[in-house]
Amino acid sequence: MEERDYGKNPLTEDELREILGDVPVTEFLNSRNSLYRERNMKQKPPSKEEAIRLILKEQNLLKRPVIIKGKKKVLGFDEAELRELL
Repeated sequence: MEERDYGKNPLTEDELREILGDVPVTEFLNSRNSLYRERNMKQKPPSKEEAIRLILKEQNLLKRPVIIKGKKKVLGFDEAELRELL
């Protein structure tokens, strides 16, 4: 298993696109992030392209942790999903 602190080692656009795949934009946005709240993203979610652009500038807008095992991924802390994945 590889661990990465993407706050210190930011994700590239290609890595971010690969992680997000077909996940709806609302699934991967960190609702605790100030930018999320300032832009009222709950009521007005950005397009996927805009979200990617914003995450590249503000890496903490992406939920943490990001766990990938094979084709399965878990974005954010979900204990039940993490147990199932690991």
